[in-house]
Amino acid sequence: MANHPSAIKRIRSNDAKRLRNRYFHKTTRNALKKLRLTSDKKEAQAQLADVSSMLDKLAKRSIIHKNKAGNLVGKITRYVNSLK
Repeated sequence: MANHPSAIKRIRSNDAKRLRNRYFHKTTRNALKKLRLTSDKKEAQAQLADVSSMLDKLAKRSIIHKNKAGNLVGKITRYVNSLK
């Protein structure tokens, strides 16, 4: 176990950040799943802006890699454009 006060604080802050990152990542994955299950084009276009924004924020915070975020945005954009 850590002995220095700074190490103890670091453990606490790392745990808080880990939980926060897990929450944002899981919320984004749920939004992605909801978008992929949508078959209405207008609704999907409205969700697309929100989901792509969420993915960009995850990449900016280094929760996911920027290339992964770009690939996911491209995939969901192609999906929404393919809807009729």
